[in-house]
Amino acid sequence: MASKTAKTAQEILMADFQTLVQDTEKLLEHTATLAGDQADELRAQIHESLLRARETLHQTQDSVRERGQAALGATEEYVQTNPWQSVGIAAGVGFLIGLLASRR
Repeated sequence: MASKTAKTAQEILMADFQTLVQDTEKLLEHTATLAGDQADELRAQIHESLLRARETLHQTQDSVRERGQAALGATEEYVQTNPWQSVGIAAGVGFLIGLLASRR
């Protein structure tokens, strides 16, 4: 459950970051009408920042994917090695969730 919540939070973060990059690209395009050396310098700085942000986004996405696959593999290995303990843990977690749900 916590893993699913973390994955959802990461997906939301990634989507927000991508939206930020897209909005900044649009801003960069709109500043093309500005004139002068300062505007050119500003556009160049924004462009460099966008490239770095995009690269960081891809690296973070790859890192999150690798860690998720590693966790999935470790969980599958544990369940295959200890099937009855896994069933017991799942039953206990289900029982606790049932208790918490019945209180509301």
